[in-house]
Amino acid sequence: MAQLVECVPNFSEGRDKKVIDAISEAVSATPGCSLLDVDPGASTNRTVYTFVGSPEAVVQGALNAARQAFSLIDMSRHSGEHPRTGALDVCPFIPVQNVSMDDCVHCANMFGQKLAEMLHVPVYLYGEAARSEARRSLPSVRAGEYEALPDKLKQEKWAPDFGPAEFVPSWGATVTGARKFLIAYNVNLISTKEQAHRIALDIREQGRGKDQPGLLKKVQGMGWYLEESNIAQVSTNILDYEVTPLHAVYEEVCRDAENLNLPVVGSQIVGLIPLKALLDSANFYIQRDRLFVIEEEHKVRLVISKLGLDSLGKFNPRERIIEYMVRSQEDGHLVSLSLRQFVQSVGARIAAPGGGSVSAAIAALGAALGSMVGQMTYGKKQFENLDSVMRRLIPPFHQAMNELLHMVDADSSAFNSYMAALKMPKNTTEEIQRRETAMQEGLKNAVGVPLALAERISLLWPTLEEMVMYGNIGCKSDAQVAAKALETAVFGAYYNVTINLKDITDDRFRGAMQKRASELLQEAKDSTASILDAADKRK
Repeated sequence: MAQLVECVPNFSEGRDKKVIDAISEAVSATPGCSLLDVDPGASTNRTVYTFVGSPEAVVQGALNAARQAFSLIDMSRHSGEHPRTGALDVCPFIPVQNVSMDDCVHCANMFGQKLAEMLHVPVYLYGEAARSEARRSLPSVRAGEYEALPDKLKQEKWAPDFGPAEFVPSWGATVTGARKFLIAYNVNLISTKEQAHRIALDIREQGRGKDQPGLLKKVQGMGWYLEESNIAQVSTNILDYEVTPLHAVYEEVCRDAENLNLPVVGSQIVGLIPLKALLDSANFYIQRDRLFVIEEEHKVRLVISKLGLDSLGKFNPRERIIEYMVRSQEDGHLVSLSLRQFVQSVGARIAAPGGGSVSAAIAALGAALGSMVGQMTYGKKQFENLDSVMRRLIPPFHQAMNELLHMVDADSSAFNSYMAALKMPKNTTEEIQRRETAMQEGLKNAVGVPLALAERISLLWPTLEEMVMYGNIGCKSDAQVAAKALETAVFGAYYNVTINLKDITDDRFRGAMQKRASELLQEAKDSTASILDAADKRK
């Protein structure tokens, strides 16, 4: 799986389209960089760019964008609602896929060093890349903003991490670092800027000061007025959406606004957002309002509606959700192939995809059939007494269907990692030992994936038996096929486990895996027989 880092540089220009487009072009022209989003704001006079690529590519893309901006932006003439300290105000690196936070810290250091050398400007590190606790918070580093830089740079405690401690009027200073995914989220109010800011002070973690902390952890906030839309906003940065989710910010602003008799008129996400952040909010509203929503697309629509994300412009999930935007990077995945292409790839003269991937695909189809039987029962007048039962039975199949699809590629990847170990050099004693260790790890991984497949299927047997008993009788054959498909997948998993176990030298591991695989196979046989017997008894 390719390494992907997200870079989100914020440039202090949101009004001049020629400048905005020139910076966009500098990123797009960088090999290995995919520009995903450009979000300019006239009132803030700031544009947020979002692009992804390998660690090396995004560092170069950010440098190319900065070089272009250096000749086009003059901070001595800049004004806008958003706090800022430089032409390239902040440039964070965020892990997306197959990279660690440490990798992103390295990106920030490389970028900061090269930027300072290239433009001879001061650069500060923040977030996970900060070299002192005082510089971990972006607002702390940016305190006083651009106007304070001439005096700030003279202070030893604010010496830049890279570059000269000299004020460059046209540029200011740049802050770079590594962080988790930050969500720039604004809630719209029909109010004054001052009223919006009052709410921001109440909810942000910093609150009104040390003696008056705010309500929401990992949230920064301020109030401003959006002239182009003629509304005020409580503007927030959610630094960790798993600590304070999107809906928590919205609901808290709504409560405060209600106390002030102020109307909330939707909200706005600036830039991109992780899918999980939206799904977490969807699940909150589903539980709170006792809704039955299982499709990912419908959950996203629910959040768009609940939070009013369309209020200032269309919110297109395909253009705003980071996972949807980077799926083009995953075109090589087996699950991205058409059915024809997948079958043809299985039939080709290559070892993978093979029986393991096919077993996972069959299992996903079995779970899908279980879900379909439930869907064909739920909401129909003749079965309305079973609605509560179907609300309970459908989600396990739907969730398993998606999880089992991921195993199609996981099995192929596990096999390929073992094959890579086989090709390692074996010319010296050390190389032979390293190769043998990698081969054993590869084999254990190749055993672990099909065993996990069988374990996942094991959770479905009781649910499928209930579905056969209560589901739409017209779909009885579909439930029967679901049972046989899941049983076949477990047989496939069993055979893939046993063939790889024979070359594993760890006797304890081999014995434990063989025992568990045999137990899961027997359970599958017994459960399938019971389910088919129950189906036969329904007339």
